[in-house]
Amino acid sequence: MTEATLAMLRRLLIDRYEDFRARLARRLGSADLAGDALQDTWLKLARVEAIGRVRSPSHCLFGIALNAARDRLQADDRYLSAEEVEDLLDLADAAPDPARVAEARSELRSLEAALAELPSRRRDILLAARLDDLPRQEIARRLGISLRLVEKELHLAQKHCLARLTRTAE
Repeated sequence: MTEATLAMLRRLLIDRYEDFRARLARRLGSADLAGDALQDTWLKLARVEAIGRVRSPSHCLFGIALNAARDRLQADDRYLSAEEVEDLLDLADAAPDPARVAEARSELRSLEAALAELPSRRRDILLAARLDDLPRQEIARRLGISLRLVEKELHLAQKHCLARLTRTAE
């Protein structure tokens, strides 16, 4: 679970980098500091070997980035006013409400069902491309198939999952 959690946090940071940077820039008042904090967050995730259970990956990453920004400001011998410190510490409640938890669990079950319906090679390609972030060339090499077939299978897998999730949402 530790490695999977770390991989998921890294993937989330990559996928939502611009969202995190915009939120941090608003919160910190500096786009440069936000970018530096996210870089430091990535480095911290690369160095960590063990991580416990993460209830809200997005809030976890945002908190790590805020801490990285605070550390950077302290290292630069910048002092924050009491009001600025209070703003940094004024985080919204990270726990989702029960309805959101139930909705997320339902979405996860639907995605798991959609993945289970895929042929094994197609599922392996989708997971390698989206979860492991392997380049399509590497997937083709590992599976001994053409790049074109990898792209076709990936497209079909994504199309299937989207259709299944859309059907479930209705």
